[in-house]
Amino acid sequence: MNRRVLLVTFASWCLVAPLTVLAQSSENADEAASKAAAPKAATGAVVNLNTATAAQLESLPGIGAKTALRIVEYREKNGAFKKIEELMNVKGIGEKSFLKLKSRITVAAAKSKT
Repeated sequence: MNRRVLLVTFASWCLVAPLTVLAQSSENADEAASKAAAPKAATGAVVNLNTATAAQLESLPGIGAKTALRIVEYREKNGAFKKIEELMNVKGIGEKSFLKLKSRITVAAAKSKT
C-alpha cells in the first residue's frame, strides 16, 4: 500500500472508531437502564407486609432500605400486622406515605396449597 492510502485508512479509522465505541456504550447503557427498571416494572404488584422481605418492601414507592428494615423489625417485635393502617406505626411512615402505599400493600394470610 502506498502512504496516501494508508494515511486515509488510518484517518477514517480514527474518525469511525470513537463513534462505534459511543454507539456500543449507548446500547450498553440502554440495556443497563432497562435491567435496572425491570424490578420497578412490577410496580402494580401487591406486597404482603407480613411475609415480605426487606428487598420486596423496597420495591414499594417511597420505601428505602432503612424504612424497609424498620418495617421488618416492627413486624418481628410486634407480631404480624392485623391491618394495613398499622404501617403508620413504623417510624418514617406517616399518613401521606401510607396513602401512596395503600393500594400496593396487604396483610392477607398466605394462600395454602391444598
